Amino acid sequence: MSTTHVSEKQARQTAEAARESEWRQPSFGKELFLGRLRLDLIDPRPDAPPSPEAEEFLARLGEFVRTQVDGQQIERDARIPDEVFHGLARLGAFGMKIDKEYGGLGLSNLHYCKALTLIGSVNASLAALLSAHQSIGVPQPLKMFGSAEQKKAFLPRLAAGEVSAFLLTEPDVGSDPARLGTVAEPVDGGFRLNGLKLWATNGTLATLLVVMARVPEKGITAFVVEGDAPGITVERRNEFLGLRGLENSVTRFHDVFVPSENVIGGPGKGLKIALTTLNTGRLSLPAICVGAGKRALTIAREWSAERVQWGRPVGQHEAVAKKIAFIAATTYAMESMLDLSCVIADDARNDIRIEAALVKLFASEMAWQVADELIQIRGGRGYETNDSLAARGERTAEAEQILRDLRINRIFEGSTEIMHLLIAREAVDAHLAVAGDIIDAEAGLGRKARAGARAGAFYARWLPTLTVGQGQNPHGYAQFGPLAAHLRYAERASRKLARSTFYAMSRWQGRLERKQAFLGRIVDIGAELYAMSAVCARARAEGRPEGRELADLFCRQSRLRADALFAALWDNTDRLDAEAASRVIGGRYAFVEEGVVSPPSSDAWVAAWQAGPAEVPDVRRRIPPAP
Repeated sequence: MSTTHVSEKQARQTAEAARESEWRQPSFGKELFLGRLRLDLIDPRPDAPPSPEAEEFLARLGEFVRTQVDGQQIERDARIPDEVFHGLARLGAFGMKIDKEYGGLGLSNLHYCKALTLIGSVNASLAALLSAHQSIGVPQPLKMFGSAEQKKAFLPRLAAGEVSAFLLTEPDVGSDPARLGTVAEPVDGGFRLNGLKLWATNGTLATLLVVMARVPEKGITAFVVEGDAPGITVERRNEFLGLRGLENSVTRFHDVFVPSENVIGGPGKGLKIALTTLNTGRLSLPAICVGAGKRALTIAREWSAERVQWGRPVGQHEAVAKKIAFIAATTYAMESMLDLSCVIADDARNDIRIEAALVKLFASEMAWQVADELIQIRGGRGYETNDSLAARGERTAEAEQILRDLRINRIFEGSTEIMHLLIAREAVDAHLAVAGDIIDAEAGLGRKARAGARAGAFYARWLPTLTVGQGQNPHGYAQFGPLAAHLRYAERASRKLARSTFYAMSRWQGRLERKQAFLGRIVDIGAELYAMSAVCARARAEGRPEGRELADLFCRQSRLRADALFAALWDNTDRLDAEAASRVIGGRYAFVEEGVVSPPSSDAWVAAWQAGPAEVPDVRRRIPPAP
């Protein structure tokens, strides 16, 4: 069955219509890209209100995963045991983000992410299960957009331990939802759902689903669907490089009836619901990355102190010491960014869509580097599995598993490339709001003239602010003590970043959206500046000399990366790379592929599918009631 055909323009229009277009609250990230380092929005860092209940839950959760969860058994069996589900349900872990009135724990974003960090340090598949269940699964969309009746009907079930899943991706539809092929046709009392969904995390387990489908004449719509409704078949469980305990499915819908009352937020609102849900939902992946970073730091520290080579512990050799320093500083920064993003999300006084996206982008990329460096520190043992180490009588250290488990985070919930474009769109929003019609080829002369007047007024006020700031004051940010120099750098870099963006818009105008490598560097610089700001705010708030040391170390490392990114904005091989890629795809360099054996296959790279009933057995898994 062919997927809906849409043009590039239609795809962009669909994405643009779904994004939040208004900024009702201040945003540190938005201001950062405009050349304004608004430290007043994050410093003093908002205090998380004390929550003895949350702390008590975290203590019980920690005891449970320490004593009742065998992370390596989950890895070996590629299966989370039933008794782990039962134990987590008794603790209330399936209702961490569900309000107390519906049977949940009502945790803040901060405590929820601390719980995921804790769980992920034992087994990342378990953390991914809970994250997919309540960060993007049924609880979060209902919490934000559901009706009172929907919340009463579904949330208590989920808080008690039923599992939910989010189904958007299709075999030929990933980051471009305008081509969605699953259709929900209106019928008496509801809708008839037909389609095939790929990569549904928790799909084999879920008894409640959020399904995105196209309603004719209305657009993409979100539905709550009973996982055991007639016509649903879980056709297979997918297997992956990492997260071996995660149950991820291909799920078919054939004439599945969904009642009208199960529409979330109204027809045509599905994509907006998905993107809005992800604003805070994206915080869960950095939480898992933080857990991996902490575990990597422990392994690196203990191993590097004990392992001796050339007469000295390996950690005393500079080549290894640099890697240890990178792991420590980066883990401190990831946690600082995450905690800051959580507390400003919890105080509900700031728009965090850019901050949440930045921490997801930064943590997923940097945690992968942390894991890679850990394997290098461990040498051959880093490449060896836990079971193999144990069989030789050595202490286990799951370095290779950490690397495999982390790799998906650069793809989950928005790949790095898509995150670059998403954040870049928000970063230039102020410019498009005043000057968008100037570069819009379809705008008439009247619209262009009005846009020119708006742009002239905006830039007359804004551009002068980019010439001088606190970063040039040798006493600026003195309250941060030794870290003040880093914030002065961040302030200067923020203005330089804004000037670079303005110059790029002036130079390329409407073609800027195709300069994806340039936009990626702009966003990566912004992520480094946000990270520097977060570590400085944390170090000042905590007042620990050890924290100030790590903040200083991280900022020095981060500044080197930011300077390199600034240089690469204008000195790069982007055009040559694009031209070469075109020739590669055209077969000009196919001779380079000679001399190897490729397995013969006539299968399609993207498998075709046909609407209709399933032709394979159902492989869903249901967790039996606790004894």
